[in-house]
Amino acid sequence: MDYRQLGRSGLRVSALSLGAMTFGGRDVFGNVGHTDVAGAKRQIDMCLDAGVNLIDTANMYSAGASEEILGQALAGRRDRVLISSKVRLRMGEGPNDEGLSRHHILQQAEDSLRRLGTDHLDVYHVHQWDGLTPLEETMQTLDSLVVSGKVRYLGVSNFTGWQLMKAQCVADRHGYQRFVSNQIYYSLESRDAEYELIPASLDQGLGVLVWSPLAGGLLSGKYRRDQQPADGRHLTEWSEPPVRDEGRLYDTIDILVDIASAHGGSPAQIALAYLLTKPAVTSLVIGARKDEQLADNLGAVHVRLSTEDVDRLDKASAPDLIYPHWHQANLVSSRFSEADLAWHRPAR
Repeated sequence: MDYRQLGRSGLRVSALSLGAMTFGGRDVFGNVGHTDVAGAKRQIDMCLDAGVNLIDTANMYSAGASEEILGQALAGRRDRVLISSKVRLRMGEGPNDEGLSRHHILQQAEDSLRRLGTDHLDVYHVHQWDGLTPLEETMQTLDSLVVSGKVRYLGVSNFTGWQLMKAQCVADRHGYQRFVSNQIYYSLESRDAEYELIPASLDQGLGVLVWSPLAGGLLSGKYRRDQQPADGRHLTEWSEPPVRDEGRLYDTIDILVDIASAHGGSPAQIALAYLLTKPAVTSLVIGARKDEQLADNLGAVHVRLSTEDVDRLDKASAPDLIYPHWHQANLVSSRFSEADLAWHRPAR
């Protein structure tokens, strides 16, 4: 297993991490998986044997059941892993049961610690933007959790570029703890994150944790132009991620299958290995309904793609060069930084 620095923090995180969204299976999360305590223990054992040292969950996954199952499955071995959880999304019917207010963050942090059976969270991500709560209130509250020892590091998830920068500036202005982790959707199905979030993460020293790196299974190889799996997630009400260009997706999958055949691996392993070549990417959060899927995903760390492999995938999956990127590419590319090149360097 490869271990990478999480942004500018001193924390080292395995290149693959275990996602616990499948733990529980309540409500809409039943479309993702129904992993119980016994299944969670098996998957954690597999990950520990492979060198994984980070497990990612969230308070709202199966209305808290994911955290409860993870806590039970880790009993007696909490010190062997880092735990990441999240706060922001709705956890009840009341007017203060969502958001990034001081009230909601402090309540949910305590609830997460109780469900997980631990005295601290290693990484605590704000799960989404809250446009109504002042950032000063949010960042001061998060800072207080770090000062108290209940949280070790702070992360952000699903912000836009300007929202991320505003939060970092508020932290800097007041001397609060900054975000060191940026958990984002990033895959060969959609490389939208390269427009702003990957460059911003490089510039601001955030390590990127990638959720749904296989695009909800679309890049596993079981979805092809002429075949659809009987049990695929995308045949359910679960709509993440939305597919905007089906032709480009299948073109990319064709190349994944071809490269996988040449490497003697699976399309899923190639899709994961591709992301691990990208700048700022620290860890890919992988989760699976079945143990064999997890075992296959864990094998991605042994795949070494050639420059030609990466270029082929870059070209097939390339997003449009939107404004102002095309304008900058035409006029000022001679003075691009590494952050700029994270977007402009890939083959197109």
